Amino acid sequence: MWLTFGLIGIAIGFYISEKLSLEITSLGVIGTLLIMFFLFPVYDAAGNNLLTIKDLLSGFADPALISVLCLLVIGQGLVQSGALDEFSRVLIARGVKSPKLIIYVILGLVLILSAIMNNTPVVVMFIPILSALALRLGKTLSHVMIPLSYVAILGGSLTLIGSSTNLLVSGALENATGEGLGFFDFTVPGAVLAVVGFLYVVLVAPRLLKDRASMAGTYILESGKQFLVQAEVTPDSFLAGKQSKAGMFPDLKDLTIRMVQRGEDSYLPPYEDITLKPGDILIIAATRPVLADLLKKSPDLLRGIIEENPEEGPTTPDPAEGGQMLAEVMIAPASRMFGRTLKQIGFHTLTDCIVLGIQRRSRMLRIDLNKTRLESGDVLLVMGRPGNILALRANKDVVLLEWSTKDLPLAHHSKMALTIFGLVVALAATGLLPIVVAALLGVAFMIGSGCLNIRQAGRAVDRRIVLLIAAALSMGAALSATGGAEFLATQLIFLTQGMGPLITLSAFFLLVAFITNVLSNNATAVLFTPIAISVATGIGVDPKVFVIAVVLAANCSFASPIGYQTNLLVMAPGHYKFSDFARVGTLLIFLLWATFTVFAGWYYNLV
Repeated sequence: MWLTFGLIGIAIGFYISEKLSLEITSLGVIGTLLIMFFLFPVYDAAGNNLLTIKDLLSGFADPALISVLCLLVIGQGLVQSGALDEFSRVLIARGVKSPKLIIYVILGLVLILSAIMNNTPVVVMFIPILSALALRLGKTLSHVMIPLSYVAILGGSLTLIGSSTNLLVSGALENATGEGLGFFDFTVPGAVLAVVGFLYVVLVAPRLLKDRASMAGTYILESGKQFLVQAEVTPDSFLAGKQSKAGMFPDLKDLTIRMVQRGEDSYLPPYEDITLKPGDILIIAATRPVLADLLKKSPDLLRGIIEENPEEGPTTPDPAEGGQMLAEVMIAPASRMFGRTLKQIGFHTLTDCIVLGIQRRSRMLRIDLNKTRLESGDVLLVMGRPGNILALRANKDVVLLEWSTKDLPLAHHSKMALTIFGLVVALAATGLLPIVVAALLGVAFMIGSGCLNIRQAGRAVDRRIVLLIAAALSMGAALSATGGAEFLATQLIFLTQGMGPLITLSAFFLLVAFITNVLSNNATAVLFTPIAISVATGIGVDPKVFVIAVVLAANCSFASPIGYQTNLLVMAPGHYKFSDFARVGTLLIFLLWATFTVFAGWYYNLV
């Protein structure tokens, strides 16, 4: 038991200090436990080994781990297909004037939804939405992902079905006393903690979180830069028939028409009573996200865009065929492309990639892009198949901006991804299927339908999460088998003896809140429910009061990513370290503990 306590303490120290990577620390914990319990096995009264090698390694096949990984892949499917782009645009449009308010509204919605359905799929649902919203509003993901997880956990403490932890505690209570918890038995104290916690999350937590933008995140934050694109107005194009008003085209939101070429005539802004007609050539300025969305909705926009071969016809690939990737390349200082036009270079012939647009920092171009002579530092927005895009790394004339590569979403895939996600959430929320089964089916359909390929699905899996969960479950199994948790509870009763039921309840809440950040919340709930009943009976208090304390405290999994699935879900997109959870979550735990102590003394008449 003491060896287990020592190992857990050392592991937590390494996780927080980050002297070793999270993966190395997790592997070290698992390896040490395997050696320790192989040399010093733990036996029960019947001589059975309570902690075999199979038990210690079972975390790699744990349903919680499989659920988290599958939900991450499903979330990647939503992002990859652009399924939530329209929803995020609506939120962004309403939140431009007050971005903080719209984020607070979303967090409040997550809090409410988590009370009536399992909070894990709720977080999965809102990760891509909040990510897109935060990035477009210029906020780093590290400032919003932990708050998203925390409010979901707080919401899960409001009703019986808000969290699997609540159901496990109710089941354990029913097995021991013949009566479980009611649907709203802990709603009042849970609501008090939720309100206090929500205020902390939106007002204090963002100030404690560091900016942890990855290279990809940094790139996305800079994606407000504009590219110039040349497009031809076709008869069935959404551009046909658009009229200028007050010198501009107000109907073309997020697009700026820099020039209209009609035959031999060129028109520059401000435009006077111009109606776009089929055959017009437009020079359009737009950001990359806007262009990607246009290509998804209107592949015909690419007709005549750049580099048409008069003998073979248009060489532009059709985005509707799928498998296309967007990327940015910069013209190298000593490039042979310097001073030459795209037609002279034959970029598509050389690279099998099509140039969609040009960005030049020095000035805004207003001429035919095919006649534009390239300069060093020009950035080209290109589209091609993944293999052709990656082959640009070997091209000495251009520099591939690695973090700029992104698969082009397809409109029909976005609808399919939303349908699959909705079914997964419905099946998990209603309990028709366990979360792990629903999530596995969702991944299978995401890949089978083409919303994701194997490469994209694999990219969504974070190895840190795999090793972290496996190590946490191994430590939890060791703590349970060696009697460490029961020892702590016994010492608690001894130390608070004669101090009154409120002090005992308060200390018990704090103990469970600490343990739930070392074990999983479900393991803590199952372990401490019978202990809570025993402690309450011993001091003459209604056992339900202590059991409710277990529910609320076991859900205080804020100080480590291993305590709750939602923390693990936001760890990768927020680019968090273990210390981020420890710093922000520890203060929240003590705040909720103090709030519960004051409120429980009055509410349960324990003073």
